Amino acid sequence: MPPIDPTQRKLFIAIVAATLLALVIVIADLASGGRPDPQPLRAAATLLDGTWRFHVGDDPRWADAATDESAWETIDMTALPGSHDGDVGLPDYVGGWMAHGHPGYHGYAWYRRAVTVPAGHASWDVLGPTLVEDGYELYWNGRLLGGSGRLGADPRVVGTRPLQFALPTDAAGSRGVLAIRTYMDSGSASSADGGGMHTAPILAPRPTSDALHRVQWQRTIAGYIVEVIEPIAMLAVIALALGYRSRSSRKGFLVFASIALALMAARRLNNAITAWTDLMDLTTYAWLASVMWIPTVAAWTWAWNRWCPRPWRSIDVTALALAVAALVGFAIHSASWTSASRLASIALFVVIGVRMVRSGPMRSLAIVTLAAVMAALFGSELLDPLGVPGIWFPFGIGVSRTQYVYAIAIPLLAVLIVRTLSLQKARR
Repeated sequence: MPPIDPTQRKLFIAIVAATLLALVIVIADLASGGRPDPQPLRAAATLLDGTWRFHVGDDPRWADAATDESAWETIDMTALPGSHDGDVGLPDYVGGWMAHGHPGYHGYAWYRRAVTVPAGHASWDVLGPTLVEDGYELYWNGRLLGGSGRLGADPRVVGTRPLQFALPTDAAGSRGVLAIRTYMDSGSASSADGGGMHTAPILAPRPTSDALHRVQWQRTIAGYIVEVIEPIAMLAVIALALGYRSRSSRKGFLVFASIALALMAARRLNNAITAWTDLMDLTTYAWLASVMWIPTVAAWTWAWNRWCPRPWRSIDVTALALAVAALVGFAIHSASWTSASRLASIALFVVIGVRMVRSGPMRSLAIVTLAAVMAALFGSELLDPLGVPGIWFPFGIGVSRTQYVYAIAIPLLAVLIVRTLSLQKARR
């Protein structure tokens, strides 16, 4: 291993400090967001669980309070104690319509129930369901209060965010009908308990509703905070790579690694954008999630091929061919093409790894970093057979194994980049 010069030592200290700071921020946010709703707030509010009337299909008249729902089905929205969804960790999770007699159904469905609003001078709000597949509109006695996404002839569904809806000023002391129109896009993946509402709305007076809404947002932010911190870290590694590229002995590696990191950062950041905002609809999100891994894998293949003293042109050409094959597989919806492309890409990385082991300095650090990148890219192929869970719930908030792998790979990559710097001072 080459000796460490003062510049490298300072960069190592900066990498360790930045990594520790990121960990502190993430852990603090997970611990805050993962706390249960404060008991005084929940005691002052009413979770609208229990029995709801349910009907598949769509008819705008079903929002009216006078709608005859006697022939409708019933769905129990009461969650089991301690239940939560399998992604963020949202509490009070219940199975959707596919677990209630409608497996594989996509499209519209309505939920209705009568709600008694306590009398008094308080203003009342309904906190919308925090998890719906995929969009919804909420009505009070036939009046649209709002919703998530845009429904109708040309639906646009977005990630469900915590939403707060004000009831009419004369709602206090009355009994009304809450109707929720839900829509699941035909392109959404089906699961055994998918479809429709997965959490019940909450009725609460102000300012209790405001406080509960903030708590819901804290949980939602915590659920995706890693998807912001890690892209920032990836961009910092790109800045490190490009800023010190003139001193590096692996210039080609740094260029393609920077491209791959930029693609990875964009892919991870999409998760937070979709969860926190309406900027990206779920169709676009799903398309990007399915496509962005293809150029990312190709860029990493070209990068690691250039870590070796003499890159093999055959590896570059094969990586390009596999990327084209993967795009064709996506276009024709062929899972076999996609799977074959991914397995062949793993084989290419193995060939590169063998070459790295046989020659060159820093091979131990480089091999470990390569393995971490492979685990991030090919978790289903490499980690599933080992029984590694896809998600953990520290502090009650979901953190995926990919996020854990990135937490290891990013600082390793930064250290590897620093170790490629020559001892000669950069010319000004």
